Amino acid sequence: MQVDVLNTQGQKTGRTIELPEEIFGTEPNDHVIYLAVKQYLAAQRQGTHKVKTRMEVKGSSKKLHKQKGTGGSRKGNIRNPLYKGGGSIFGPKPHRYDIKLNRKVKDLAKISALTYKAKENAIMVVEDVTMEAPKTKQFTSILKQLSISGKKTLFVLPEYNDNVYLSLRNVPAVNGTLLSDMNTYDIVNANVLLLTESAAKMFSIEEEPAEA
Repeated sequence: MQVDVLNTQGQKTGRTIELPEEIFGTEPNDHVIYLAVKQYLAAQRQGTHKVKTRMEVKGSSKKLHKQKGTGGSRKGNIRNPLYKGGGSIFGPKPHRYDIKLNRKVKDLAKISALTYKAKENAIMVVEDVTMEAPKTKQFTSILKQLSISGKKTLFVLPEYNDNVYLSLRNVPAVNGTLLSDMNTYDIVNANVLLLTESAAKMFSIEEEPAEA
């Protein structure tokens, strides 16, 4: 898959990047995408919900009245869940929500998501962005020149750049990530996948066979 490399003014540089078909041109698997997104969202849940049982609420442990002879029902103490202020029955307890997925499943999900973006022509490659200082205004100007201002954009860098990250973090529709940290949810959630030239080249490097 050939993609033109654009400069920060949105013009073609004359260079192209060959994105491997093994990643951007496969048969997508919707179910593994669902599983990967489900895993990501589940991992965001803290699972710290907690209610007090009858053993944890305040109140006397003395039996309210004798078991028999009162004409009423049997009762325990005031912490009985049936009374106001009593403990809760079968309430939630702290637990983890994350689920486990095999590495091959997660890789297939990411490849499937990238394939969908390629089919939608939602992948752009821009020359490497360099900034001498954090400038949000300069970064939003680049997005405007690329005609993607206001669109949900996943901006992918090959390595961490402090000035670029500080410039994009306040732009509401932009999510910056490293190529190594890119996940299925971020890809699916974005309208545009914006790769820097160096990040795009790394896809081809990873696919080159090792020399014997």
